[in-house]
Amino acid sequence: METSKIVYTGGLRTEATHLQSGKTIISDAPTDNYGKGEAFSPTDLLATSLGSCMLTTMGIASQTHNMNIKGAKARVTKVMAANPRRVSEVHVEFEMPKNNYSDKEKSILENTALTCPVAKSLHPGIIQKVIFNY
Repeated sequence: METSKIVYTGGLRTEATHLQSGKTIISDAPTDNYGKGEAFSPTDLLATSLGSCMLTTMGIASQTHNMNIKGAKARVTKVMAANPRRVSEVHVEFEMPKNNYSDKEKSILENTALTCPVAKSLHPGIIQKVIFNY
């Protein structure tokens, strides 16, 4: 089954539709690459997918192990390289709710995040810097 359909709408912009839900995402070329920067760029979405995947899988682990991570936040920073132009690093910094997590719970959450499907799908040449603040 197809996941999405993407239409180039002109002006260095695309509109992607998630076929199961009908929800849409607009992407725009970044200002440093001839775009307007009025929406996520494709590389922004790549970096953001890592943080979102990490939080989602941590949520699954928290349900399995009776932990509460509601309100956990991730700040994502994308670092670009030239020649070839590509994402070279993604930094993800988590702010976890103050829930007095045990060392075991921290280990479960961190291992889950670091082994999420997006983290394991990114090219090994992309540096993933991850910080957990409890």
